[in-house]
Amino acid sequence: MPASNPSEKILILWFRKDLRLADNAALSTAVDEGFRILPVYIREPGSAGTGPLGAAQAWWLHHSLTALAASLETLGARLVLRSGPADSVLSSLIAETGASAVFWNRRYDPRGIVIDRAIKAELSERGLELRSFAGQILHEPTKLKTGAGGHFRVYTPFWRALDGSGEPAEPIPAPKALSAPADWPESEALERWALLPTKPDWAAPFNDVWTPGEAGAHHRLDAFIKTGLKGYRERRDFAAEPHVSMLSPHLALGEISPASVWQATRGLSDDYSSEDTIHFRKELVWRDFSYHLLFHFPDLATRNWNAKFDAFPWQDAPDLLQKWQKGETGYPIVDAGMRQLWQTGFMHNRVRMIVASFLIKDLLIDWREGERWFRDTLVDADPASNAASWQWVAGSGADAAPFFRIFNPITQGEKFDPEGIYVRRFVPELKAMPNKFVHRPFDAPLTVLRDAGVSLGKTYPAPIVDHSKARDAAMAAFQKLRAE
Repeated sequence: MPASNPSEKILILWFRKDLRLADNAALSTAVDEGFRILPVYIREPGSAGTGPLGAAQAWWLHHSLTALAASLETLGARLVLRSGPADSVLSSLIAETGASAVFWNRRYDPRGIVIDRAIKAELSERGLELRSFAGQILHEPTKLKTGAGGHFRVYTPFWRALDGSGEPAEPIPAPKALSAPADWPESEALERWALLPTKPDWAAPFNDVWTPGEAGAHHRLDAFIKTGLKGYRERRDFAAEPHVSMLSPHLALGEISPASVWQATRGLSDDYSSEDTIHFRKELVWRDFSYHLLFHFPDLATRNWNAKFDAFPWQDAPDLLQKWQKGETGYPIVDAGMRQLWQTGFMHNRVRMIVASFLIKDLLIDWREGERWFRDTLVDADPASNAASWQWVAGSGADAAPFFRIFNPITQGEKFDPEGIYVRRFVPELKAMPNKFVHRPFDAPLTVLRDAGVSLGKTYPAPIVDHSKARDAAMAAFQKLRAE
């Protein structure tokens, strides 16, 4: 039974994709109302929405939970880990501890919404206090509406509506202490969840790039404001330059709130252009727009938003798909992006568009194959942004780029990596190629290839398709689709 003394009231604080102490509305409310707080993370089965989307994000989750547990310990609390369906786990914890309330921050993936509604209904009927809070995105999908009262399908008016709705509330500071239960329920050992790869440890290079956890998120934000925001509007597409925040993995697991990121761009000195700030905020709001789409179109990752694309003649080409996955296409900017993904669990945003266009429009492989691969290999895998972005490139999504916008991987490389720095970093076979041919080794004279130590088809792949012919084939398939 729940404790009768108000000062002894125990609250289960269910952490999900909000693995932080600062700007955590569920946590701060529980502290303000004097509960003894039992922090819990539940490893739910299947695609319930709180766990990692793939193997790369599982690595991140392990380290993020470790960081969160350490932060809670400094406040006099612990993080309890349990596995199983959330309703069963919560019921067990309530019985073990006499908890009288459960708080959480809302999630917006379709399956997660269904689970949360059922839990809220069941536990409320049993007399428990159930409360959920906003804060994982900048807006609530049910509240931001078009002038006609519907949901948005186009990004620009969505941005205008959100930007015109006023500044987000200032982030809530992290609590300085927590009131803990007198007795702690048993916790599972994180190591037994086997989130880290071992044989082989393919994620070992991630340690040189990332610091998962709330402290790492704020350090990354501070570094970006100091070195990456200035010039962001003009230089953010250049793959080898520092004008990329790399905050997306931290946002994906809620180690930092979007409101905190927004807040950090307020009141900057005159050294920063307002245009840089606006363009950075627009990228942050794309994540919100993606969740808006997912909320109103739950099958965003598996169904074409535009049903006309259901008849598109995708090619079943597992060999080509595998070469794309391994970064062995023979197009340097594509291969560099796919190898950056292998080595770091991340890929520069402009390069993501280039490799996606190549898969969809050069290889004519279904965008869902790319979405699945990114879902498994990105540390910033996100059920909304990943699906919306792939549909955007494919031309099948809401407010999508037209299908006939086909990136030329050669000219894109030359434009956004003009000195080949990015390519040489991730495709070292080409490190001695001169700038003129680093994005088109297949056009280089034999003497140039020989001097650079490159043998096409041996030390570096020959192109797996001819881009010009592939573009024509893609356009023919699209024109046939439009005519039907």
